[in-house]
Amino acid sequence: MDRMIYLSMAGAKASMQRQDTLANNLANVSTNGFRAELQAFRAVPVQGSGASTRAYALETTTGYNPEPGAIMGTGRNLDVAMKDKAWLAVQSLDGTEAYTRAGALDVNSEGLLVMRNGLPVVGDGGPISIPPDTTVAIGSDGTITAKTDTGRPTTVGKLKLVSSEAPLTRGPDGLFRAADGDLPADETARVQDGALEGSNVSPVETMVSMIAAARQFEQQMKLLQIAQTQGQQSAKLLGTI
Repeated sequence: MDRMIYLSMAGAKASMQRQDTLANNLANVSTNGFRAELQAFRAVPVQGSGASTRAYALETTTGYNPEPGAIMGTGRNLDVAMKDKAWLAVQSLDGTEAYTRAGALDVNSEGLLVMRNGLPVVGDGGPISIPPDTTVAIGSDGTITAKTDTGRPTTVGKLKLVSSEAPLTRGPDGLFRAADGDLPADETARVQDGALEGSNVSPVETMVSMIAAARQFEQQMKLLQIAQTQGQQSAKLLGTI
């Protein structure tokens, strides 16, 4: 059977994978701190006797777009936007430390500072406990102070902010992790209080890419039909000999 069928199938599969990635990016266009997932393909020549005139299209994982999203002011005292290359440390469901750019924080029923999805925020000394009936303020260096209506502000903890020159790895839970384990706190990292970072996904660019991927898929399916037609014609010619 002509190898063109297998090559067309590989190309169609690659186009479908690209569509899945683009659709996921578009679905997270309004997710705070979301980093657009990047995808690329590489050509692998088909090995065999004779000249290598054909190639497979295989997916190459390139990571994510590191460009920051737009900063949007909210005026909420528990919202923070990470500046430059800063990341916020949180405790994931499996108990390991992970990092995110989503800074919408809250206080749970136990008085712990958590993310909106309930994951505990990691402080410089572990989980951060917020005293009841207090007003919380977060400084630019991540220092958290709590104040009652009649008392003076009291420091209750500090956000663990990290920075990494090397790209982090996105996990299935949407959180990022370093290849060499937990990162140390970066004392120079800064946040902007009363604001959130938006997604860095461009809706228009993503939709244009989805249209291009759909057209590529159609071309691969046409090649499959051509290969099938050529096979039928070849079999008919051989049958007349």
